[in-house]
Amino acid sequence: MGIRSFAAELIPAALVGRTKTAPGASTPREPEVSTFAGLADKLGYLAKADLKLVRDAYKFADEAHLGQFRASGEPYITHPIAVAGLVADWRLDAQAIMAALMHDAMEDCGVTKTELIERFGAPTAELVDGLTKLDKLQFSTREEGQAESFRKMLLAMSRDVRVILVKLADRLHNMRTMAAMAANKRSRIARETLDIYAPIAHRLGLNQTYRELQELSFSYIHPWRHAALEKAVQRARGYRRDIVSKVQDDVVKAFAHNKLKAEISGREKTVFSIYRKMREKHAGFAQVNDIFGFRIVVQTLPECYLALGVLHQLYKPVPGRFKDYIAIPKPNGYQSLHTTLVSPLGTAVEFQVRTEEMHAVAEAGIAAHWLYKTGQKIGGSPSDVAQRLGAMWLKSLLDIQQDTRDSSEFLEHVKIDLVPDAVYVFTPKSKILALPRGATAVDFAYAIHSDVGDRTVAVKINGEAAALRTELRSGDVVEVISAPGARPNPAWLNFVRTGRARSKIRHYLKNLEHAESQALGEKMLGQALRAEGLALPAREGEPLTAIWQPVLRWSGNRTPGDLLVDIGLGRKIATIVAKRMAQQLREAGQRPDALTLSLGRYGGDDSAPTQGLVVIDGTEGASVSLATCCRPIPGDAIVGYLGRGEGLVVHTAECSTGKRLFERDRERWMQVEWAEEPVRPFEAGVLILLKNGKGVLAQVAQAVSAAEADITHIDMGDEPPGEVAELRLLVSVRDRLHLADVLRTLKRNGTVLKVQRVKP
Repeated sequence: MGIRSFAAELIPAALVGRTKTAPGASTPREPEVSTFAGLADKLGYLAKADLKLVRDAYKFADEAHLGQFRASGEPYITHPIAVAGLVADWRLDAQAIMAALMHDAMEDCGVTKTELIERFGAPTAELVDGLTKLDKLQFSTREEGQAESFRKMLLAMSRDVRVILVKLADRLHNMRTMAAMAANKRSRIARETLDIYAPIAHRLGLNQTYRELQELSFSYIHPWRHAALEKAVQRARGYRRDIVSKVQDDVVKAFAHNKLKAEISGREKTVFSIYRKMREKHAGFAQVNDIFGFRIVVQTLPECYLALGVLHQLYKPVPGRFKDYIAIPKPNGYQSLHTTLVSPLGTAVEFQVRTEEMHAVAEAGIAAHWLYKTGQKIGGSPSDVAQRLGAMWLKSLLDIQQDTRDSSEFLEHVKIDLVPDAVYVFTPKSKILALPRGATAVDFAYAIHSDVGDRTVAVKINGEAAALRTELRSGDVVEVISAPGARPNPAWLNFVRTGRARSKIRHYLKNLEHAESQALGEKMLGQALRAEGLALPAREGEPLTAIWQPVLRWSGNRTPGDLLVDIGLGRKIATIVAKRMAQQLREAGQRPDALTLSLGRYGGDDSAPTQGLVVIDGTEGASVSLATCCRPIPGDAIVGYLGRGEGLVVHTAECSTGKRLFERDRERWMQVEWAEEPVRPFEAGVLILLKNGKGVLAQVAQAVSAAEADITHIDMGDEPPGEVAELRLLVSVRDRLHLADVLRTLKRNGTVLKVQRVKP
């Protein structure tokens, strides 16, 4: 009949008291190796020459770790051997086995990368280096060091996926053997594993490793909850034995009747997955009824759909619970048919149907690539899918790295991309894209290409216009409308879901801010130098060495552009830098010029040490901002405050916040003035008291419109309106005269009792 005995497989392995080998382990596993002889028994797939190299690496690691012991009291070398054994289960090559044996040698034993290159070659040394954490003394905080360590590991992984496979094996063995550690350390490591390593395992299709890491993490983070749920599962296992046996008999007979060869095995959900479902659905254990399921492995792809037909003829399927991950694989390459059926006793039972090739990829993911390479006859296409999708994700890591210089920000973007759930959407040409659940139209645009995302102005979903922040659903057909002059909106960062989109938007905005800040810094330094009677020297050629280099050494900047950016962002004061540069210019033989000196002092105000004049016309961008406390508009007397890292912030001269900053930090103030013809309108705050009644808001809007102004924001407060209501508006006006016209128009309305500009 070709059907594996259910009594031999499901009942003993999954449903009748299994041997518990570690906290939270839900499936039996092979015993770990602790000696090189045990490891060698697993390495029969390697050539003799490779086996000799592995033996040499073992001897090297054994000598390096001599005298070191684990928290449990065991010799430290047992850990690298066990990690190498886990790597050998994936049939990885000799270099990966050697890296597993020596993965702690550089970090804990003072072994250098050069020494490893000389003894074992550059490829093995690169693997070990990618696995080595960075020295935490280099970083100001533990979190910063941890983020940089992840960054290094993930980038090494993007170049060679074996790095992360060895790292996952290392983390899995550490999680299995954490009982001897202090409780707070166990909890911290388990949380890190749950947040980072388990999602990476899932993203690469290593589902068996993923489930065990989750289960072990849960048992250490919430030991009481884990123990209580595990007992509940054991009780349910006994209660549902009759249901399982009945379903098993029916399935076996149905497949035999249809002469369809299949391998049937039982599958029990992990304690952690049950706990997560209880939390998501706010349900008790009794309401989570799909704890047990069945996996059916057939020989060919068409037989998957034949098996599905047999099951649907046997029991009624639950509407909406069928998923075809064969036609549309998950982002990690996983392929199976999922269906939930109603058993004769009324309980829901989940079935997974797949081929042998799909099953191998479902358990080993991207690591199945090495299983195929070593000659196991499993098939090629599912592995190709896993490899291709894994490679796409690894490439996205490099894209994020290019756009992100901050380690913590890089880790934040990667965490976003480790979300296991996905939606599947289509381009107008029917190409399928997988995006994280909650992804928006902007995420879709950046998934196509960064240039498309940067120039996006509108989107159509299923042929209808939609907002850019619209969350996509599986099956949506998305069409992006772009314009050559468009650029990313900072507000997009509030709703984009993918790390790629977030990093691309931030990168664009940072480059824009960098260019604008550099231009502002150059303008300010030039003004300050003119006050010394000198001109700003060129940034290229011979003057760079003679003038700029001593100033750069003094300031700590790498390039003149970086120094100008710091001045534009307020990190350095232009007058102080100008005095230092003037000293260098005088030493180089330049003398103050009377005309330049008069130009630099023209229009100066002796009451405060200002840094030159900046003209505000509305085109300044990210480097210059208008303070929201006083909202200056053309016609107001204004002053500029050079905030630390904030660029130039413009206040009204009478702003109380600005006055406090002036008293505290006088050297950071500079002269600013409005351009004769600003190129855009500006926002002003307006407070209105009005008689509450039907249609008053429409009358106010009509009055503002009649004055040729726009309302950009309305705030009616949290208090329920009585006879008199208070209304706060932000109106877009050209200048003070235009605002006065708006206020006069509002006052003429019979419902308005009082109207005034909002001032701090």
